[in-house]
Amino acid sequence: MKHALRYLFFLLSFVQIIFSCNEPAKNYDEPFRPQFHFSPQKNWMNDPNGLVYFDGEYHLFYQYNPLGDRWGHMSWGHAVSKDLLHWEHLPVAIPEENGSMIYSGSAVVDWQNSSGFGKGDVPPMVAVYTGRRNSDDRQTQCLAYSNDHGRTWTKYDGNPVLDIQSNNFRDPKVLWHDPTSKWIMVVSMAAERKIRFYGSHNLKEWNLLSEFGPAGAVAGIWECPDLFQLPFDGNPDSIKWVLEVDLGSKAVAGGSGGQYFVGDFDGEKFTLDPHFLEAFKDETKEPEGIVFESFENGYGSWKTEGDAFGSEPAKGAFSYQNPVSGFYGQKLINSYNGGDKATGKIISGTFKITKPYINFLIGGGNDPEKLFLSLLINGKTVLSATGDESESLNWKAWNVADFIGEEASIEVVDKHTGIWGYIMLDQILFSDAPALPRQESAAWLDYGKDFYAVASWSGIPENDGRHLWIGWMSNWQYGQDVPTSPWRSAFSVPRKVSLKKINGQIRLAQQPIEELHNLRSEKTTMQSQILSASKVIDLSGIKNPSQLEIKAEFEVADTSAEFGFELMCGEDQLTRVGFDLQRNTMYVDRTRSGKVDFHKDFPGVQTAPTTLKNGQLAVHILMDKGSLEIFINDGETVMTELIFPDPQKKEQRLFVKKGSVKLKSLDVWQLKSTWN
Repeated sequence: MKHALRYLFFLLSFVQIIFSCNEPAKNYDEPFRPQFHFSPQKNWMNDPNGLVYFDGEYHLFYQYNPLGDRWGHMSWGHAVSKDLLHWEHLPVAIPEENGSMIYSGSAVVDWQNSSGFGKGDVPPMVAVYTGRRNSDDRQTQCLAYSNDHGRTWTKYDGNPVLDIQSNNFRDPKVLWHDPTSKWIMVVSMAAERKIRFYGSHNLKEWNLLSEFGPAGAVAGIWECPDLFQLPFDGNPDSIKWVLEVDLGSKAVAGGSGGQYFVGDFDGEKFTLDPHFLEAFKDETKEPEGIVFESFENGYGSWKTEGDAFGSEPAKGAFSYQNPVSGFYGQKLINSYNGGDKATGKIISGTFKITKPYINFLIGGGNDPEKLFLSLLINGKTVLSATGDESESLNWKAWNVADFIGEEASIEVVDKHTGIWGYIMLDQILFSDAPALPRQESAAWLDYGKDFYAVASWSGIPENDGRHLWIGWMSNWQYGQDVPTSPWRSAFSVPRKVSLKKINGQIRLAQQPIEELHNLRSEKTTMQSQILSASKVIDLSGIKNPSQLEIKAEFEVADTSAEFGFELMCGEDQLTRVGFDLQRNTMYVDRTRSGKVDFHKDFPGVQTAPTTLKNGQLAVHILMDKGSLEIFINDGETVMTELIFPDPQKKEQRLFVKKGSVKLKSLDVWQLKSTWN
């Protein structure tokens, strides 16, 4: 009887998963529902998966929770399109079942039927995904296949096809490498900040070829890799390979982000161009000051309690801990002695505060209540700090000017027993100036907070010639708290990706697909004119301001100018897209953009490096209900940001805060909905 009830439960859950994705939404016009971006009809969605073009259809699979609007119970949702704009929702493709979630992955058309999954003359579609075992979080690579153009899927009886006994082994991207006549799997060793390359002739049996990393930005875990080749500056005789890697962590600027590397791939190994990362080197100076403690000579007068800190400083990482970096010398405080579950504290001897700043290197988990560094005066905490979920220590600073002359001590506490249950500390300095955090040397895909888990389509016809990808338009800091219902999350517009020479360097550029032009309707145009400081120009006559495409060209002789756009304005509400040429930056200020109080990490100002090109600045903005995508100078700099404005506050403006600029041209189109 017990087994019969369990079987009935699994059967009912399976039926619910299969059909819930295909239930109709109300009108697809709920508040903040994007009108020309893909979003699920309801429930939670995150990473795009399995993007493949086959027989006239673009397939879009995605991680999906059919049972709720928060992350969990992950399956693969599915939609198809003939133009990358209008999407048909299909039932769940690959459901979670038998205690195994369906994590991210990719899909290919097996044209030669190397897998043997095909029937007749029609090649099978094969999905390669990470299966996550719920009982112990084991992550393995698995297969499913379809012989009806992706409408129904069968999981391979021989799953998993790759298992290295790891809990951080995920997100396979599979591609065919013609010169070596084999399939390549690019998969993330997330916690180690490494990418592994495997080879196979049948998609079922895989051999390790090589590893890449750590490199570039390593503060966050590495996820969702992609590998593809592109012509440089459109020259088919000059081909480069691009390896894309996403990072997720509180230590990453903004919480979630993506970086890329340019180099060569020979079917075995990815080799980074030797000078690619040089332009991104951090020029931040290391802080100066009096060294209070470096831990190179043991704990000295520091007193320990519990077992987390051991009897002496650590020599880097402990066994089973991921590699630790960013500390000075050979030793540091590390409470991983005994693993995440170990607890304890360590406290310094007393000292007199003589400088206005105390600088220190800190790493490890992020829990201000259970995992922290504190400054004690008369036994009471006056200042504290915690890590940022990173094994790479970075500088933080306390302003202690108000306490100069006081006797103090420093305490490090670990009461956290879960994941990231440890803290690391090194190089405490008494200084005249605050330390600036190190910036990681990385080529970022997008400088906004809401472009993550990027995936590209395979199988794009040669006569199309484009490399197209799409990203999850959200952020792990607040993605589960955004004020939308009955769905959460949307994807960016599909983007065309290219390699260009920018400021003498090979760089990635992104532009929205040309198909978006088919959505243009009413157009507003402004003639060439000079814009001066303290001047605001109303862009009147726009009936539906929440669905806009804006293209503007500026000519700037005054390099101290600051100007830009104020969008969805009204009393106490505006989103500012600005350009500060004196600092060579653009910025998006969404501190007053509408609903901002649903999470502490949502409001803020994001910046990106931006320079003029021959005195010109080209701006391309896509504004949908709930989002902004901004492309500068033909996509050389890109920012993606969620916004949740009051739709009744409809004013759009041009502003000049400093100096003067020439507006050469401005075109604004209202964009039609792809759903209604």
